[in-house]
Amino acid sequence: MTSSLHSRRTLAAGALALTGTLALSACGSSDSDTDSASGKTHVIRTAMGDVKVPVAPERVVVLDTAELDSAVTLGVKPVGATHVEASSGFPGYLPKKKLSGIKDVGEMLNPNMEAIAALHPDVILTSKIRHAAKYDQLKQIAPTVMTENTGYPWKENFQVHADALGKKAAATKAVSAYEAHAKKVTTAVGGPAKAKATKVNVVRFVEGADIRIYGEQTYIATLLKDVGLGRPAISAKAKDGFSYDVSPEKIDLADADVIFRATYGDPKKAKENQTIGSSLWKNMGAVKKGNVHTVDDELWIQGIGYTAANKILDEMQKDLTAKK
Repeated sequence: MTSSLHSRRTLAAGALALTGTLALSACGSSDSDTDSASGKTHVIRTAMGDVKVPVAPERVVVLDTAELDSAVTLGVKPVGATHVEASSGFPGYLPKKKLSGIKDVGEMLNPNMEAIAALHPDVILTSKIRHAAKYDQLKQIAPTVMTENTGYPWKENFQVHADALGKKAAATKAVSAYEAHAKKVTTAVGGPAKAKATKVNVVRFVEGADIRIYGEQTYIATLLKDVGLGRPAISAKAKDGFSYDVSPEKIDLADADVIFRATYGDPKKAKENQTIGSSLWKNMGAVKKGNVHTVDDELWIQGIGYTAANKILDEMQKDLTAKK
């Protein structure tokens, strides 16, 4: 396996979820300690232990898409952020004006430590699943807040990010707005009963890997659940709740009332082209009924946060209520 392929597989696996989530409750009380740069500090409980951070950090560096989404959602513009391997910049679904001026500090799995240090951050946000091996280096640069994982525990992680950024009040508003939005989508698709009766699968074509049918322990699955949509039985068979992987010759196992499909990397190398051109694909019920919707991988799979979630809900409503 090449290092590039390994990176892609690590990214794909982490981008949604692994099991064994750690609900990290953040300790939000300020203490009397101060530091010369930012004034008062408080302690955040992280996957790497308690970390003291400024109460209102001004120079934030984020090392993954989830942390970038959290910062943008909370009205914080980081001074630095990483990019994922398959893209040439920051996620396109985020408002350009909110990304303007952020320095790219390297590819997500291999951030440039010198570039990060040059920004003189007062807090760094990431996760243990991404950068545990780099923690000792990162904490020498600035207090580093790591959640245990990314993807599935995104709501708990968001609260940790909010506390680390001194934005707990803004977080409460963001969560309330999202919950109201999800209920609106449920109503739009015909109410709770109809939503539950609509079985939905999310399929991802991944360059250099098998085709993924996403399971219940994933970021995107939480959005489907929040709307109240049903899931086919195959989703419960996903390994560790993450994904049930199939070859093009078994793509019919992905059939459902509705399928959302995304592609990471080169479509040909991801087996997308050969799969959707096959008779197995064309004979699936969702395909015959016109209920397969192509979605942006960067948004639906890599985004992982409330800004992404609200955009996904909008697209989900549009696709599920479109007249055939």
